[in-house]
Amino acid sequence: MKYRTFGRTNWQVSEIGYGMWGVAGWTGSDDEQTLQALQRAVDLGCNFFDTAWAYGEGRSENLLGQIIRANPDKKLYAATKIPPKNRQWPSRRDFTLDEAFPPDYIEEYVHSSLKNANLESFDLMQFHVWEDHWLADDRWAKKLDELRRQGLIQATGISINRWEPWNGVQTVRSGLIDAVQVIYNIFDQNPEDELFPVCEEMKVAVIARVPFDEGTLTGTLTTESRWPEGDWRNLYFVPDNLIPSVERAEALRPLIPQGMTMAEMALRFILNNPAVSTIIPGMRKVHHVDQNIATSDAGPLPQALHEKLRGHRWERQPKPWSH
Repeated sequence: MKYRTFGRTNWQVSEIGYGMWGVAGWTGSDDEQTLQALQRAVDLGCNFFDTAWAYGEGRSENLLGQIIRANPDKKLYAATKIPPKNRQWPSRRDFTLDEAFPPDYIEEYVHSSLKNANLESFDLMQFHVWEDHWLADDRWAKKLDELRRQGLIQATGISINRWEPWNGVQTVRSGLIDAVQVIYNIFDQNPEDELFPVCEEMKVAVIARVPFDEGTLTGTLTTESRWPEGDWRNLYFVPDNLIPSVERAEALRPLIPQGMTMAEMALRFILNNPAVSTIIPGMRKVHHVDQNIATSDAGPLPQALHEKLRGHRWERQPKPWSH
């Protein structure tokens, strides 16, 4: 495993981190299997774990706390997210701070997450949605500073709405946050335009989420893919999204080098960008952990292949199904 500096914090984090939505927020989750996968990741050098209260209403946070306590001799970085008070994903331009993150609510959920994980402090506390215009109401920043002074959190960040990498640039430029979480993959290259340069300028860490485009870039989906009732992917992969997603994934197949999978190519594409501090693929099974973490040892893609993949950029705008 290779490590990268996490923005101005100077933490050394594994460039392949662990995204924990799937371990509690998708059907088929199994806690014992999850704990085995988490421990395998720790054993292979993964030290950055990203969860959220919304992933099972604290269930995922609880699992993360268990794995941290099981490894007292290792520094594992724990990141979580405060859900918006109005429970709206993504946020909308007309939402006010009081509708999403009033100060007392922020404090309530920091304590709730700490209780769920049975931890004394989180390394990174993030807002699970964001609007750049909330920058004008600094009550959120003052509350986070207060909680940091109390030792309940060490660093702060925002998770940017799907396909809106511009909607956080001014907050990064303000110097009030330490990290940004954003969708970045072969299809979604927009963060490179404006967000990443500002993050590098301000020494703000970048967490690249959804590296497989919710599964499309694993190369395993077909236009007939369906999931059990209640699974979030049924809402996301509506025909208007599933069909073009599969078609674009199929267009990548001729570029996959012999002996490489599409998933490996997808992760290594992201590793080519030095602005990225860590990537957080979802990993629910031990073999997922083994495959994904091995990409760090393999390193970034050859430059010629990376340039070809840049030609597969997909310009997308938020849709009703894309929360």
